[in-house]
Amino acid sequence: MTAPICELFSSLQGEGILVGVRQLFLRFAGCNLRCDYCDTQRAWERPEFARVERTPGARDWEQAPPEMTPEQAAARAQHLLRLAPAVHHSIALTGGEPLLHADFLRELLPLLGEMGLRCYLETNGTLADELAGVIAHLDFIAADVKLPSATMQPPLWGAHERFLVTMAGHEDANRTDFVKIVYVHRTSEEEVERAARLIAGINPNLPLVLQPATMNRIDFPEPLPSQGLQFQAAALRHLGDVRVIPQMHKLGGWL
Repeated sequence: MTAPICELFSSLQGEGILVGVRQLFLRFAGCNLRCDYCDTQRAWERPEFARVERTPGARDWEQAPPEMTPEQAAARAQHLLRLAPAVHHSIALTGGEPLLHADFLRELLPLLGEMGLRCYLETNGTLADELAGVIAHLDFIAADVKLPSATMQPPLWGAHERFLVTMAGHEDANRTDFVKIVYVHRTSEEEVERAARLIAGINPNLPLVLQPATMNRIDFPEPLPSQGLQFQAAALRHLGDVRVIPQMHKLGGWL
């Protein structure tokens, strides 16, 4: 069994409630969505080769096969971990969409756990059945709720509801979950409040991170600072923990 891998490297987490911690990042190729604001479009398709760091954080890349077995991916992660065993908080499984490779994850996650790595899943929050098959091996879930104004795609409310219900149905005191919503200049307060109501109706204790899109594109104006305040106030009508956190890795210049 193999999965397409784009990158494996060490850096600081730039999004969500774990912003600032050091992680290994394993980026999968392939995604079931095509969000307008996506800043990792290179991960939509299988790459010609995988970029893998030789030294944690050094950006001394080597080319690796674009398809890896769970054992090969775990071995490469273990190499980086051994070079800097004390600094890494966890490993982030990102993409693309990692849950497209759920069978692969079922074999990989126990191997990472045996290495002492806590596993952080970053997901678009639409693949509930795939989550159910791997959730027992996860320590953190960062699940998106996609706003149609941000993705410029058809609404996904039903898929997100099923995903959040699956998370709630496998509640684990040792696992940390949160929801992330990316908003753009055209996002409305009503849309954010609808998402907050959806989350609160399933698990009102979930932290919500509102993340302004940072595209650095002439044709994509960034959200106004006032929108963050407005949207936070709207979401707090339904949820107790709502934070506005930009993409800190872009502000700090981290990969």
